Amino acid sequence: MKMSMDSAEGAYRILGYSEGAVRINDQHLHASLLVSPDTLISDWGPGALEQMTPTHLEAVLELEPEVVLLGTGRQQTFPARQLMLTVIQAGIGLEVMDTASACRTYNVLMAEGRRVVAALILEADSPAD
Repeated sequence: MKMSMDSAEGAYRILGYSEGAVRINDQHLHASLLVSPDTLISDWGPGALEQMTPTHLEAVLELEPEVVLLGTGRQQTFPARQLMLTVIQAGIGLEVMDTASACRTYNVLMAEGRRVVAALILEADSPAD
């Protein structure tokens, strides 16, 4: 899916998404990442939701967002309750959705000037048998 925006205040815009890849500005990224209007962390960590740990969420919280969009891969899947509580107890909004939806929502919130962080899980393809 190709996306575009005419104007946005932030430096980092999601311009496209396909399964296993996100295009941010002129970069095609193929691993899980964190993106906010002014920060891109391209080596964030979990290759699948089941691999997410509190350490991964600490990196999200360090960006001081008002809302976190957690893109969980091909399907919307909720993380363990304790992981979600880590974000919620910090007073930060948390929206869990599939990664494609998180990409679209990020652009909308960024254009509104919100302090948004998209935590996007890009699942690695299974090795060929």
